[in-house]
Amino acid sequence: MKFSFFMMPIHHPSENPALAFDRDISLIHLADELDYDEFFIGEHHSGGWETMPVPEMALAKAAAHAHRIRLGTSVVNLPFHHPFHVAERMTFLDHLTRGRAILGVGPSNLITDKKLFGLPNEKLYPMLAESVDIIVRLLEAEAPIDYQGRFWQFRGMRLQLPSYQKPRLPLAIASAGSPGSLELAGKYGMILMSMAGKNKGKYPPHAEQWPIVEAAARKGGARTSRDNWRIATSVYLAESREEAWADVEKGIARETEYFLSIGLRFAYEAYPGQPEGEITPRSAADRRDWIIGTPDDAIAHIERMQAETGGFGGLMLTTHEWTSTEKIRKSLELFARYVIPHFRGHTRAYHDEWRRLQEAAGNGGLTLNADGRPSNLSRREDSAETS
Repeated sequence: MKFSFFMMPIHHPSENPALAFDRDISLIHLADELDYDEFFIGEHHSGGWETMPVPEMALAKAAAHAHRIRLGTSVVNLPFHHPFHVAERMTFLDHLTRGRAILGVGPSNLITDKKLFGLPNEKLYPMLAESVDIIVRLLEAEAPIDYQGRFWQFRGMRLQLPSYQKPRLPLAIASAGSPGSLELAGKYGMILMSMAGKNKGKYPPHAEQWPIVEAAARKGGARTSRDNWRIATSVYLAESREEAWADVEKGIARETEYFLSIGLRFAYEAYPGQPEGEITPRSAADRRDWIIGTPDDAIAHIERMQAETGGFGGLMLTTHEWTSTEKIRKSLELFARYVIPHFRGHTRAYHDEWRRLQEAAGNGGLTLNADGRPSNLSRREDSAETS
């Protein structure tokens, strides 16, 4: 199972932008040190809170000191760009990172950005689909290609720098569950980045989403698996649930005001039309399916999510500044120390050895035979040790 980050990023408008960007990039370095798998950054142009306009530039800077973690966009809003430029920038990043880049794409979900570019909702998904088709063709083509589409037309274009990764740079797509995005994910064998949450609205629940991806993959002749499915949610851990909530409750309240103002109220409501005054940090955590508590709480929560969805290949931690930088770093360290190894199986044998030692101690203490083997292990365990 992979563990990744989904960074918008989000900062209060009163923040010094340069210092905020430095913190964002230092978080990538920390994630690399703590053995997380991937780090994705989004693209935004308005609204005052979500502040990175060109995620590839931040990822390139981070790559100078983050040498293992894979680096992706979450997302490049394809309707805002010519597909050739997107493909070319990302193949360049793929070389700069020696094959660690992932192109995450989407149609744009920020109302103020869509207004800024004058794009009505009904055009966004058709533009997204056409752009993905062009980008895949450019990444796979060995000779110049022509394209006559609804939104883009060109003749004789090719990437002079193919991607470092073969057969091509991997693509990912962010989705709240719209069938169009799910079908694109399957058609092109993309990583699917789903948003956690109980309020799916008109979209199918998580348990019904991956079958749509698989059906589209079969139809398009692409290869995919649940390993390509990531689910994004917010996580904050401390030594106790009480401590965790004491750390973040005020920060969640401050940030929720922003998300309610940009049209995401439906994701926070316990029922349609719920008054804003009833939406609290704890009710928001419930509706958005966030994980706030201890490492053991996180393990139980993720296992529940796996059971409810039928299984997915990775969890994405959305980044926030709900509390101090030091406490956020401690939360991520707790997750890396206790949650990640549980799902990767790295500590399974340690737990087994400790259990056997405790059982032996309960049977009168650990004693050894002449050959140096424990004399008071069960026959089954002793034979398993020698097999």
